[in-house]
Amino acid sequence: TRALFERRDVVIVASVSCIYGLGEPEEYHSFVCSFKRGNNYNRNKLLRQLVAMQYERNDIDFTRGRFRIRGDTLEIQPAYEEIALRVEFFGDDIERIVEIDPLTGELLAELDSVDIYPAKHFVTSHDKLMLAIESIKQELEERLSELRQQGKLLEAARLEARTNYDLEMLQEAGYCTGVENYSRHLSQRPPGSPPWTLLDYFPD
Repeated sequence: TRALFERRDVVIVASVSCIYGLGEPEEYHSFVCSFKRGNNYNRNKLLRQLVAMQYERNDIDFTRGRFRIRGDTLEIQPAYEEIALRVEFFGDDIERIVEIDPLTGELLAELDSVDIYPAKHFVTSHDKLMLAIESIKQELEERLSELRQQGKLLEAARLEARTNYDLEMLQEAGYCTGVENYSRHLSQRPPGSPPWTLLDYFPD
């Protein structure tokens, strides 16, 4: 998906993945974090932004979709890359941006700027997330009522337990396993509307 935003010479070979439900393209692109050498950044705000983009801080196990901090240095391994990025700060100014080998730490190339895309395709703002959670709760009550009227008490209990767990994860982490099942609520689409897919990420 990153290549679709940045390039026009992209060839995609896919089958099921092209119709698999993804997050809204505009929302996904709005979360892109841009780094440019010489620019000033509030580091605390920057770290919160990475977390909102579904990156996880881990100073020990540095793998895809994670970042770590060592003094004035921020290292990020994008979820979609095999290489990592090292961003060196002087105060709140970016002094240097380099690509590194995440295993050996070898410097591969120096960059003037770089864009970091979200670690997952389902990212959404806090306000939209809260609206989605309320919408999910409302639909849950409707489905539970239907199942109980049909005498399917076990199915109702399972649905309630699973959905409530997912809602807790969405509130705490902004993401849950199987989040694509709630894509309509997260994108605020009407019932019965098709989900966003990879095809929607192609430029006009």
